[in-house]
Amino acid sequence: MSTASGDGTDAGGDEASSAAAGRRIPPASSMSWVRNLRRFVGMGAGLGSEALMELETKRILLEIFKERQRKSAEAGSIPSFYKKKPEEGSISSRVQRLAKYRFLKKQSEMLLNADDLDAMWVCLRENCVIDDATGAEKMNYEDFCHIATVCTEQIGQKCKRFFSPSNFMKFEKDDSGRIAILPFYLYVMRTVSLTQARIDMSELDEDSDGFLQPHEMEAYIRGLIPNLAQLRDMPTAFVQMFCRIAARKFFFFCDPHKRGKACIKKVLLSNCLQELMELHQESEEEVTDVEQAENWFSLTSAQRICDMFLALDKDTNSTLSKQELKEYADGTLTEIFIERVFDEHVRRSKVGGGNSREMDFESFLDFVLALENKDTPEGLTYLFRCLDLNGRGFLTTADIHTLFRDVHQKWIEGGNYELCIEDVRDEIWDMVKPADPLRISLSDLLSCKQGGTIASMLVDVRGFWAHDNRENLLQEEEEQVEET
Repeated sequence: MSTASGDGTDAGGDEASSAAAGRRIPPASSMSWVRNLRRFVGMGAGLGSEALMELETKRILLEIFKERQRKSAEAGSIPSFYKKKPEEGSISSRVQRLAKYRFLKKQSEMLLNADDLDAMWVCLRENCVIDDATGAEKMNYEDFCHIATVCTEQIGQKCKRFFSPSNFMKFEKDDSGRIAILPFYLYVMRTVSLTQARIDMSELDEDSDGFLQPHEMEAYIRGLIPNLAQLRDMPTAFVQMFCRIAARKFFFFCDPHKRGKACIKKVLLSNCLQELMELHQESEEEVTDVEQAENWFSLTSAQRICDMFLALDKDTNSTLSKQELKEYADGTLTEIFIERVFDEHVRRSKVGGGNSREMDFESFLDFVLALENKDTPEGLTYLFRCLDLNGRGFLTTADIHTLFRDVHQKWIEGGNYELCIEDVRDEIWDMVKPADPLRISLSDLLSCKQGGTIASMLVDVRGFWAHDNRENLLQEEEEQVEET
């Protein structure tokens, strides 16, 4: 019986398996309701707003991705590095301008104003200690933290960033670990001043690229004039010319590649801005014209440069010819140097014939700046291009001989003693000590720290006279110091 029962069970299982095999489940793609559901979902019908938004976002991103792939394929292996700026008046341009305005306004509100700075100074003086040895007002780190708390209560959170441990460690400490309060306060004032200057410049930066064009720099200087004590009485008719002269110095030092725009960060860190800000101070004592002329941004200096240009411009055409420029500095500059200045730094005029070349006012300002700042890398670079007669990037003994020959001629015409050009050439080589004994490069002139003196010796007979009489001039300066 057990055998029969087992056989019956096996027979029933085989029948069930054959029945299941006869009823196979069809694939999903062949079922009409699955196809309809997929088509329904793909159309987006019946979905919620979030699902529709998600589908639309994916579609847009996919289109953007395909467009970038297409452009990359067209451009080859070089990726795109230029992004076209939004058109003026477009929504993108307006949004960018509004965002910039709100950001700068927020940054300006976070700055300390004059009243806040005065309150901070009072807090510093009231909570410091007097050094018995020097009489200087100082504070240790505990005083520093206490003053931070007091200032925060009186001024607000915007002064808190100045009282960080890292700021305390920036200043020189005495044996007791104390710092003087005056350097710290001057640091706060300078930080506030530079930040405000950056905000003001950024507001004038029309395309928001971090650079200022000449008209934007002139606008910044024009806005400073009412706040500069030594420029408040400037005649209104002279303001535009002053801004033009002042802006040129920023571009001479902050735009060495002559791209027509100066980096705002570089302007803020330059000595030019510091020199301009010196005009904030009221001059209590009488200042001579010579002392005022040392500051390029002073009214005396600007008027001196204008008078100089007008005196040289004999034909009053607002440009200078080679013949007119030869009268600069009472005609002490050599002819070969004037020729080289026009070759390297003066563009050909579009009017008056193809070969006519006249120096405009901007080029004249660069010329004056180079001669008055010969010891700076920018001034020496300007002059080296003129000294490099063959444009090879270095000077040879033949170049030195050719350049000094004109100086020697003017030297003899002035009734001075006879000198040997070869001796002067050897002296210049000893002063420079070039890396290559057969040639002098710009880097050699910069590293020897006497590049300005050497340039003067080669282009200006007065500069050579000053070098030849340097010991007597130094003795006269020492006597004048002793008398005062």
